[in-house]
Amino acid sequence: MDKIYNRRERPAKPALTRDGIVATALAVMRAEGMDKVTMRRLAKELDTGPASLYVYVKDTEELHAAMLDELLGEIDLATGHEGDWRARLWQVVSSYRQVLHDNPSLARVALVTRLSGPNYLAVIEAVLALLVESGMPAAQAGWAVDLLLLIATASAVEHGTRSENPDASAADHDLLLRTVRGASPETYPNIAAHAAELVAGPESDRARWMFDVLITGAFGTPIP
Repeated sequence: MDKIYNRRERPAKPALTRDGIVATALAVMRAEGMDKVTMRRLAKELDTGPASLYVYVKDTEELHAAMLDELLGEIDLATGHEGDWRARLWQVVSSYRQVLHDNPSLARVALVTRLSGPNYLAVIEAVLALLVESGMPAAQAGWAVDLLLLIATASAVEHGTRSENPDASAADHDLLLRTVRGASPETYPNIAAHAAELVAGPESDRARWMFDVLITGAFGTPIP
């Protein structure tokens, strides 16, 4: 006959913590997708009631922000790296972008939520330190941080979302190519004249060019 534990004999559950909730949420997301990350599901995984989770996280928006901040801890902040400041800055920005690209569901959170976790602040600190090292004026550096991360986030969301359904993405890309290359010179003379340039280059080259344009422009554009 199976042994029936009474309350005193039942093994104690691990203590509920914010870090444990976030880790469980990430595990569920990786295994089953972001739509399965609900308070009810996490409570079941942690053998507790949903109400208990709200002691540690205010709502799902705060939970998603905490999950994203945990992932941002994987970013290479180029600490201790040698070389030109611009190359090190690109390393930080591209590492940030890659983390979001690999987690498009959470990347979308970054577009609509004001992040303030310790790992996000570490990214801002690293980017700002490299801009200061470059000699960029303080005013431009402060605004450039926001713009760099915003563009990197938007790019990661765009390309990461496409990677979730590569067949549909490839079909959309082929349609875009055919549409641009077949544009009527009479109706769309500039598109027809620049069709090759509009679709040229791999995405990685475009991302680096966008980064260089932003940095160069920030140096030469005063804050109003």
